[in-house]
Parts: sequence; C-alpha cells; structure tokens
Amino acid sequence: MGPTVAGLLQVALLLVLLAACYVPLGDYMARVFTAERDWRVESALYRLVRVDAAGAQRWPTYAAGVLGFSFVSIVLLYLLQRLQPLLPMSFDRGAVEPAMALNTAISFVTNTNWQSYVPEQVLGNTVQMAGLTVQNVVSAAVGLAVAVAVIRGFVRSGTDRIGNFWVDLTRGVVRILVPFAFVAAILLVAMGVTMSLRSGVDGIPLAPTASQEAVKMLGTNGGGIFNANSAHPFENPTALSNLFEIFLMLVIPVCLTRTFGTMVNNRRQGTVLLSVMGVLWGAMLAVAWFAETHPNGPATLAAGGALEGKEVRFGIPGSVLFGVSTTGTSTGAVNSLHDSYTGGAGGAVLLNILFGEVAPGGVGAGLYGILVLAVVAVFLAGLMVGRTPEYLGKKLGRREVTAAVVAILAMPTLVLVGTGLAIALPGTRDALNNDGAHGFSEVLYAFASAANNNGSAFAGITVTSDFFQTALGLAMLFGRFVPILAVLALAGSLAQQRRAEPTAGTLATDKPLFGVLVGGTIVLVAALTFFPALALGPLAEALS
Repeated sequence: MGPTVAGLLQVALLLVLLAACYVPLGDYMARVFTAERDWRVESALYRLVRVDAAGAQRWPTYAAGVLGFSFVSIVLLYLLQRLQPLLPMSFDRGAVEPAMALNTAISFVTNTNWQSYVPEQVLGNTVQMAGLTVQNVVSAAVGLAVAVAVIRGFVRSGTDRIGNFWVDLTRGVVRILVPFAFVAAILLVAMGVTMSLRSGVDGIPLAPTASQEAVKMLGTNGGGIFNANSAHPFENPTALSNLFEIFLMLVIPVCLTRTFGTMVNNRRQGTVLLSVMGVLWGAMLAVAWFAETHPNGPATLAAGGALEGKEVRFGIPGSVLFGVSTTGTSTGAVNSLHDSYTGGAGGAVLLNILFGEVAPGGVGAGLYGILVLAVVAVFLAGLMVGRTPEYLGKKLGRREVTAAVVAILAMPTLVLVGTGLAIALPGTRDALNNDGAHGFSEVLYAFASAANNNGSAFAGITVTSDFFQTALGLAMLFGRFVPILAVLALAGSLAQQRRAEPTAGTLATDKPLFGVLVGGTIVLVAALTFFPALALGPLAEALS
C-alpha cells in the first residue's frame, strides 16, 4: 500500500469516527448545559465553595468569574513550580526560575501550553499532575463555559443573564472532560502509551504520560510531558495511537457545532458552521500534503518527499494530518518538526493558526471564534443589501459589531506588534537558527502561536530570554482574555434583545450561501491582515 493510499484511508477513518460521534456527543453536551438538575457531586462542590448554583449572572459578573478563576490558577501553578523541591515525586529537580515559571503558568492557564523548557528535565511528577494536568482540564472547561454563554446570548430574550460561570465550569469538568479523558487514557495505555510514577529506569525518563496525554488532546491543550511531545514513542508509539490522538483533538470542537445547532433549535445553523470549518481544514491539509510530497529541493524530491523532521512510523501523511489538525484546533501538540516543513507546508500550518483557530478551533474557543466572524459576515451582508443585519433573530447594532471587531482584532495586533518588536531587537538574531525568510517565519510563528493560544513552535528559535518569556507570556494572556471579554459583552448585549421575527429581507443563515459568506470573511480578514507578513516569510521561502 502506497503512502498516498494509506494517508487517504487515515483521513477517511478519521472522518467516519467524527461523524459517528457528531450527533450523540453534540446533543449530550447540549443537555449538559441546559439540564436543570445538578449531580450530587456538583451540589457538594457548590456547598463547599459557597456558590449559589441557582443564581444566573450578568456578563460582567460572568467575566469576573473567568478572570478571577484564571488569575488564581496562574498564581497557584506559579507557586507549584517555584516550590517544586519541597514537593513529593520531584526527583531532585530544582525550583523553576521565575520568568520561566510565570510563562509556563500563563501558558497552561490560557490553554496555550507553550513550553520553553525540557519537561522531563525540569518538572517532577507532582507538578506535572497537580499543576499541568489539572490546568489541561480546567482551562478547556473555561473555553466551554464561554462558548455556552455566547450561545445563551442568542437563545435568551429580554434578559441580562447569560448563565452561571461556576456551574458551567463545573459541568464541563465533571460531565465532559474528566470522564471522557479517563476513558481515553485507558485506551492510550492499551495502545502502548506509558503510565508510571517512577522517575525513570536506566536513564530512560518515565512519567504519568497517558493521563496527561488524554486530556492534552481532548482539551486541545498540547503541552507534552516529554520534550519531543507527540513524536516521543512514550506519548505516541504507533500509527494507531497517532490517529486516535488526532481524533481526540477534533472531536469536541467538531461536535460543539451540533451543540450550537441544538441549543438554538435550528441544527442547520450548526451544520453551516461545521461546513466552513471542514472546508478550511481540508484545504490546509491538501496544501500541506502537496507541499511535503512535492518539495522544491531535488534531493528531497528524489527521496519521495520531505521526510526531514518526521517519524518514520507516521510518514508524511500521518505527520501532515497531525500538523494541520493541531494548528487548526489550537492544540499545539506536534508529532513532527514544523521547522523542517517545506515553505508551502510551513505556511499552511501557520495560516491555519492565523485564521483565528476556527478550523475547527479549540474546545469552546473555536465555536465562539467562528460565531464572532459570523456576526461580522452578517453585518457585511447587511451593508451590501442595505438592510439592518440580523443573526438568529437578534439585530446587530453598534455594540454588537464593536464587540465582535475587538474580539477579531486583538490577535492580529498582538502578533504583528510582537513580531515587529522582536525583529527590531538586535538580540533576536542570536536566538534564531536560520536567517532570511525562514528566520522571520520562526518569529512570526512564535507570536502567532502565543496570541492564538496554540502552543506549537517552529522550534528553530530559542525563547528562554527574559524578552521572549515576557513578550510571549503577555501575548498568551491578552490573546486569551481580551477576546473572551469581548464575546461575553456580545453575549450580554444579545441576551437583552427581544427576538425579531424573520422577514422577506432577512438573510438566511442556515443555507450554503451563508457558509460561503462566513468562509470568505475568515479568509479575507486573514489575507488582508497577514499577507505582507506571510510574503516576507513562508511565501518567500516557498518561491525560492
């Protein structure tokens, strides 16, 4: 069987698995966030932390819960790293130095999971489990909660309440992420992923890998327990585990479109958004696959493709499928070295991030990201036909569009300003392994990954300096919470409106035409914003 056929079979099997989960998982998540009764363990937790589960919140209160919970999480994770020598199962590993500890704390709390250190050398098992794995769960649950709050903004009418953050957070953890990650971890162990509390055997490091690997993928986190990440045989030993991990990355973001359609009582709305996500994902996969199998260099072309930086057990198809999925879902895990990709493939995975992580995006973040872009698409359509724009019965006025624009522009501002500042500093050249277009791409990719809360890297750039630790940490922080504040403000504004009945002039947002409009808006925003930067980096490299 040739590599092309094998690759196509992998894609076909992946799509079959996702299709099988789409309806049951999507509808289950809708029931989770609309159920009136709490589970006993949830009620006990609410009493313990003195939360009024019956009290609905206005959007500023909901946002304060998100920010407060995240701030406390950053502080606790920072302290765990700084106090590591005092903790059990630290295996004589020292305290993480302050700048790196703060960068890591921000990284995992923002669901970015950017790592500027070698995990098996720097962190012991206690910090890995009590710190990183916990944040892998709760940071994904925060994204879920925000997405559900935005859906409620469309569903509710004449109210200033969009739900209860603490209830949404708890249900996302207890009913979705923990049980599904538990099952996934067992399956990963059965596939050969290691699970051990020992520090190592005969110089070979060991770790509680499967438990972190499961939620790292399911929660679109991406931070590896080993430096080689999902290229390490202890994290991803076979082609079967590779395909399963790709499935874990995609399953919740894909099924959330069904959740959206179910909660707004029009499932075709979710289908349209899923179609846009699928077309973008498929297009980037085709570009990257073609670029890797048709490289510019005569030596790599004679070898049958660009195999540098890839594991032989995955080959080009399994590596590219993983790379496009991890950059499209804000996961950031890698099973191959993106720095070794050809100019075209490197540009494809970078553009996948710069689309705004909506193909299909991170857990929760992908859905509210594409809904913001859909709001802008409806507004543009309204301008073209001279009618007041409406989406799901809600009019889009100045407040709604302003919130959507702030959510969209936060990321490009961070990426372009951060990249420009880094390139202007003389010390950046010493941090790069490459000059010219590829070196520029390494810097652009780093800030794109941080600001979009992806976490992957070209890996040809050293980011341990105080400047990069601080700049990338700020990009992660603002790239996560500025859009969240904007979309929660949007949700609050939408919930206050009375639902308008559709008229003959209302744009049908559950038809293929609207899917084309949303997809065009995504591509247009990315092209107008990032084309000059891409032309200096991956495009110049691909054409050289």
